[in-house]
Amino acid sequence: MMRKKRSDRNHVLYRVICMDTGDSYIGLTVAQGQAFLRSVKVRWQKHVSRAMREDKCWTMCEFLRSNTDAEYRYEVLEIVRGRKPAHQRERELISELSPTLNTF
Repeated sequence: MMRKKRSDRNHVLYRVICMDTGDSYIGLTVAQGQAFLRSVKVRWQKHVSRAMREDKCWTMCEFLRSNTDAEYRYEVLEIVRGRKPAHQRERELISELSPTLNTF
């Protein structure tokens, strides 16, 4: 019997700031237990890895490729339960905070 997909997982809304330039990115990832900041760091590492491996023309990918030695700070903005509310809140935060590295 197929198990119903969970829709009530915690999601971490986060911001990553480049300490060298002040540029920022707002993202969303599924929380791994209660290790919210660690979940953000793992997700950010995936962003960096993908930017280096793939030839995407997205704002953040181009930024990461041209700022390989930059220092970044991660911060948890909110924890939201459920996929749809988390994606909605991510859009709201992007609108409110105007990050420079999100592709619109």
